[in-house]
Amino acid sequence: MNLLEKTDEEILEIADPLWDELVESSNKKDYLGFIKHFSKAMILAASEVEIGKQWSSNEMLTSLTHEREFFGCLRRNNHVTILYKQTSDVVSGEFLGRLVLGIEDDEVKIFGATIF
Repeated sequence: MNLLEKTDEEILEIADPLWDELVESSNKKDYLGFIKHFSKAMILAASEVEIGKQWSSNEMLTSLTHEREFFGCLRRNNHVTILYKQTSDVVSGEFLGRLVLGIEDDEVKIFGATIF
């Protein structure tokens, strides 16, 4: 599968459920659910202790709404970056969500996930 050749709509069919799982797992502070679709490199970089510290120190990360607005896709170097406008139930304002997808072992995996 070549993600770079897919339309934005086809990419969203893949990305939206993955983003939804990240939001749900983050809200529940569910580490195993959160890293479920991470690439091998992402799993190594996202230790349970470090993710737990982020959840403890940033209320926004555990109060994300399920609603989001798609901004667009960026295609580069065998990865697709999906950008979302995301909000929180507790923290006011709007945040930029970034999901980077790629292929590893013939499966779509998460190579990056940030919100700021």
